[in-house]
Amino acid sequence: MTVTRVLVTGASGMIGHAVVGDLVAQGIFVTALDRLEPDGLPADRMVIGDARDPAAVDEAMADADAVIHLAGLASPGHGTPFEVFGGNTRATFVVLEAAGRRGIRRVALSSSYSITGLPFAAGIRHPAYVPVDENLPVQIEDPYGLSKQVDEATALMMTRRHGLTAVALRLPFVADDRRRRDRLAATTADPLYGSAELWAYLDLRDAARALRLALTAPVSGFHAVLVAAPQTLAPYPTDELLARYHPTVPVRRALPGRAVPMDLSRARDLLGFTAEHRVELDLRPLPVDFTRAAG
Repeated sequence: MTVTRVLVTGASGMIGHAVVGDLVAQGIFVTALDRLEPDGLPADRMVIGDARDPAAVDEAMADADAVIHLAGLASPGHGTPFEVFGGNTRATFVVLEAAGRRGIRRVALSSSYSITGLPFAAGIRHPAYVPVDENLPVQIEDPYGLSKQVDEATALMMTRRHGLTAVALRLPFVADDRRRRDRLAATTADPLYGSAELWAYLDLRDAARALRLALTAPVSGFHAVLVAAPQTLAPYPTDELLARYHPTVPVRRALPGRAVPMDLSRARDLLGFTAEHRVELDLRPLPVDFTRAAG
């Protein structure tokens, strides 16, 4: 599908900035919706408003033929449980309902690997199997992960209600240069840090490109798609990390080197997406005196 103008909600956020820049670089016009006017955003149209507000969203939808929905609170710690769950799910419903009513037929939205329930669990939890895929049983116990589960259900419902196509990208830890350096230092010093996310990451530029491809790929209906870099953000062999930090989890196929323990085939097959920006690291064995492990 060819798109000419995209509405980007949450455009002033880290991913929003990257998405707007990526779209503009492809010659696509952008309407940016956010509560605050950002500095240096190359969108040619800006609407100041809240994605939870139907009037603001309807104004921002003018002339758009596709939507990338990013607006929302980014973790359970970004507000009260009521603000995180209620705000995120309301914004998604408002944006997708407005798109459907206006006849917009392509929407990409940011879901999250946190939909599994693993990253924000109060205690240590393990996936049912690795490599994890989009069918992994969820273990949600936090309002953010639950909001993403409801957002995906909303998107599925909207494909039936309005006949639109919606792709929800289950994003892992998304990193610019600084965040990547900090996360790598942390996981190198203590691999337990990052174990709930399976040491996965995605470069910010790749996240923006994946969201654009989600608008143009030849698909219909609703699709949840797991995206990540094909290698972990840890300098240790994946099989050693899994044996130490997820020792009881069935491993369904070999994961050589730093292979991320995620099945990324749906992103490749549906969207034509493979991450281009990767961190090359020399492999080292896990320290033999490193005694901290997941329970």
